[in-house]
Amino acid sequence: MESRNRPPRTAATTRSGTEPEPRWEPRPDGGRPDGRLCAHTRTAFPEPLPLSEVCLPCAAGGRHQIGLRHCLTCGHVGCSDSSPGAHASAHFDDSGHPVVRSLAPGEDWAWCYEDQVYLDPAPRGRPDPTAPASSMPESVWDYPRPPALREDARVVRVECAGHVVAETREAVRVLETSHPPVFYVPPSDVATELLRPAAEAPTWCEWKGEATYWDVVVGSDRRPGAAWSYPAPAPGYEHIAGFFAFYPGRMDRCTVGDQVVGAQRGDFYGGWITAEVRGPFKGAPGTGMW
Repeated sequence: MESRNRPPRTAATTRSGTEPEPRWEPRPDGGRPDGRLCAHTRTAFPEPLPLSEVCLPCAAGGRHQIGLRHCLTCGHVGCSDSSPGAHASAHFDDSGHPVVRSLAPGEDWAWCYEDQVYLDPAPRGRPDPTAPASSMPESVWDYPRPPALREDARVVRVECAGHVVAETREAVRVLETSHPPVFYVPPSDVATELLRPAAEAPTWCEWKGEATYWDVVVGSDRRPGAAWSYPAPAPGYEHIAGFFAFYPGRMDRCTVGDQVVGAQRGDFYGGWITAEVRGPFKGAPGTGMW
């Protein structure tokens, strides 16, 4: 995000004149592990409704819209700084309203233009350390590189054209910095008769090795390159040999437990966005060097 220099402003107060509870807390990661503070963690609640569903200047000019941001002071909606015109930051320049929230599906974070810091929702009390790991909030910026493998006992289900392509309680999540998890399903829990070798050329992952791609074919419905696998993964990733992963955006429905999965942005990435995962996520335009 681009820096702006403005004088500090007073935090919002309730009608009784007392300060509300913090709605946000500065993120200690997200590329800024320097512990900087933010003076705008007490934004208004309830939030103002978005004034539009699109960035109006981009829509009027017929330009592609990316990274919509919602002003938490007045409800203005504009594109992020990486877009033509930088309409979210232009609104900050004009209004001085410091905090915007991401409107991207599956993302629950804000950005403060004044203090140049990402903000996450403030927890209401400390997390219960005995709660299952799957229910605890996870920042993708806490995931490691090289990626880590984690078994997941929740029901993972993939549906396409009215058929269940995969269903398992033995999925393996691959966790990598800046990416939502990718769920790998053992071949015994995949309807492999619905998979055909894809015309798409293999790709190479610096950690996992060579990936092979598969079309998902249900009758006359063919989803090219909708799945991939590592037949002979690199050392350290042998556990997912022959497992299949699916692009949720190319399937009709993917679920983890009772959650419907959101798709990671970008044609190449196949991360699964669920409620416990926090971004920002790599994949959107302008994030290629993350």
